[in-house]
Amino acid sequence: MNLIYVGDPMCSWCYGFAKPLDELLADPQGAAPLQLAIIVGGLRPFTTEPMAADKATELAGHWHHVEEASGQPFSKAPHTALNLPGFVYDTEPASRAVVTVRSLWPQQVWKYFKAVQHAFYTEARNVTEPSVLADVAEQLGMPRAEFAHAFASQKMRDATLADFQRSQDWGIRGFPTLVAEHGDHLHLVGSGYMPIDTLRDRLTAATTPHEH
Repeated sequence: MNLIYVGDPMCSWCYGFAKPLDELLADPQGAAPLQLAIIVGGLRPFTTEPMAADKATELAGHWHHVEEASGQPFSKAPHTALNLPGFVYDTEPASRAVVTVRSLWPQQVWKYFKAVQHAFYTEARNVTEPSVLADVAEQLGMPRAEFAHAFASQKMRDATLADFQRSQDWGIRGFPTLVAEHGDHLHLVGSGYMPIDTLRDRLTAATTPHEH
């Protein structure tokens, strides 16, 4: 069964959700083996304004809630990516990097998605920078030059915009959102962070045939 995950590598609840989703993929418990497909939804693409200090403080508080709910580790203010001088919270480059890996090394895309999250949330690295995104790819064994060349291409820019558009066309407004492809139908499993037990229940409910 295909699971379609619509998210953004710079969305904190998506980072929190990586743990239960990994648990589900490792142990589907009765569900058919799960294939994960990733679509980038576009949290704040093409932002141009540097982050204001009060906004960084507000978001750090939000991250604390995600940490409490999920148990995922976060860097702490003032040593977060949000506090980097002149940081612009533009999620298009990280999203395009995920699309690039999906296009060239599809088996690595979920691993890369999580590695970008780790770099941003745990290591306070600026994952809006092409060089940082290439570093992360290289750390996972992908050829840096090949990644960087494809990442900069119009083809990958267009493919990323197509993902954003598909997410909008499906009416998805929040991330993470999980959709199950069952036969030729799409079923919403859930939107927002879900602990593993809720996730399993939702997946069962979404893919169990209903009497009409």
